[in-house]
Amino acid sequence: MRAIERFPNLVTMFFARAKEMGDAPFLWRKKDGAWRSMSWTDVAYDVAALASALRAQGLKPGDPVMLVSENRPEFCIADLAIMAAGGVTVPTYTTNTTRDHQHILTDSGAQAVIVSTAKLAATLMPAVLRSQARFVIGMEPVRGAQGQIACHLWSDLIAAHPTDVEACALEQTAGREDLACIIYTSGTGGAPRGVMQHHGSILCNIEGAAKLVAEDFGWDDEVFLSFLPLSHAYEHSGGQFLPIMLAAQIYYSEGLEKLASNIEETRPTIMVVVPRLFEVLRARIIKSIEKQGKLPHFLLQQALRIAAKEQRGAKSVLDMPMKALLSRTLRPKVAKRFGGRMKALVSGGAPLNPDVGLFFEAMGLTLLQGYGQTEAGPVISCNRPAAGIAMDTVGPPLDGVEVRIAEDGEILARGELVMHGYWRNPAETEKVLKDGWLHTGDIGEIDARGRIRITDRKKDLIVNDKGDNVAPQKVEGMLTLQPEIGQAMVSGDRRPYLVGLVVPDAEWTREWAAAQGKSVERIENDPAYVAALRAAMDRVNLDLSVIERVRRFILADEPFSIENEELTPSMKIRRHVIRKRYQGRLDALYRA
Repeated sequence: MRAIERFPNLVTMFFARAKEMGDAPFLWRKKDGAWRSMSWTDVAYDVAALASALRAQGLKPGDPVMLVSENRPEFCIADLAIMAAGGVTVPTYTTNTTRDHQHILTDSGAQAVIVSTAKLAATLMPAVLRSQARFVIGMEPVRGAQGQIACHLWSDLIAAHPTDVEACALEQTAGREDLACIIYTSGTGGAPRGVMQHHGSILCNIEGAAKLVAEDFGWDDEVFLSFLPLSHAYEHSGGQFLPIMLAAQIYYSEGLEKLASNIEETRPTIMVVVPRLFEVLRARIIKSIEKQGKLPHFLLQQALRIAAKEQRGAKSVLDMPMKALLSRTLRPKVAKRFGGRMKALVSGGAPLNPDVGLFFEAMGLTLLQGYGQTEAGPVISCNRPAAGIAMDTVGPPLDGVEVRIAEDGEILARGELVMHGYWRNPAETEKVLKDGWLHTGDIGEIDARGRIRITDRKKDLIVNDKGDNVAPQKVEGMLTLQPEIGQAMVSGDRRPYLVGLVVPDAEWTREWAAAQGKSVERIENDPAYVAALRAAMDRVNLDLSVIERVRRFILADEPFSIENEELTPSMKIRRHVIRKRYQGRLDALYRA
């Protein structure tokens, strides 16, 4: 097995890999209908040249630099160049409003900004002009306010600063304790806080993840498809720095609409994704199989039956013929949709419904659920075949991570991966860092095999009027597995029972309306339409305890989305925003 090296900082790791890999392809993007690559050597040169340019513009060691960009090769180059120049990267979401940018610019004290496009700059520049930032670099041409702030073009700066890559690599003196980036939490409640991730936090994460890949799957020529926002800690560590550690290639997806075709074209070996995407893919695959007729549907049911049986540890030789048939018929077709060489799909960022995990396992794909948070670099644990994959757990802690359960059930984590605190926010830091332990805010337990099982988010627990605790994420996850329901939020704190807010699935709604000969625009109050949604909820209630059942529901005015601020960029629902909008109507359900 290839050794997992221990590097002093992220930039030194990158330059070491670039020297080793040379002209081999590293970063890929789709341009003019074809995938085009940048080699490790080319990327290393651009990193060193941009670092030189940043220093020439007056960037000093420790200066924060805001980075606003979609997933593309320049994001990786900019991130590494900022650190190589001694700065601190502040990656931010492309979906941020001017107000969001203003908060992060002011809070971080960013001295410079790197932005990808004129479209993103239009939202960003008003905030920049009211900030302390001294200059802006555009990956593509951007317009600044005349005479107010210096704007530079990426290509011009790199061309103006020819550099010695080897010298830049030797200049790297950062240690594992030094600050690498400030990542602002996406904020399911309240204003985002800046998590201070040091080099060792991310390195600890990717060393543990690389060891998992090497031991459980074999470290080979790995290929990643980068889809989740790189401003999110999960993709930043798992989708950028882990591939560098593994000397892997990174393809940058063209977006959600083209994700399925991108997967087939690039044939990734490892992919990090959030649960919501798995739910969407599962629904599409099931629908596709069921349209093919009775035999494929029968094979699907048999695959699910065998997978559920084996999850319970009840393997049977009687299932061998059916497993052989599935391996020649159903599973190869599904594997092809994922490129044909996928070693593992890694789910993180939010809880995964065990039924979703079981489905992909049944299809012959290895799905690993991970767990963590930005404050922990962000990965604390991950399922791995060597420990036995249980879909209701998030696996054992990574190497170098200690986990224990507090008296009240809260999961605590300790190790080099834990942040040094929230940027300029000692009061909030003291709430979560106590005696070296990170208090995650999640409730859970550890099973006999050392695997963590999450039961709920501490602050999201619903406590009904009788004092019973209800985990809303479990109920919501079961609701959204129904074909009729696209999104859901349940409510019921200090109330006698749960009520729900439902976003009907758009595709199911169109098909239902067409079958009934009705207009989609006019069915929201249609009794038969509401009854069909009620039937879906009743199916879920059959599998829930009395206190978990959703008695009544209302329909949302529109889907939860990033644009209406009801979803975070990592696809988690913002409960406080949704409650503010719908609380009156939800309360009325108890008076009806």
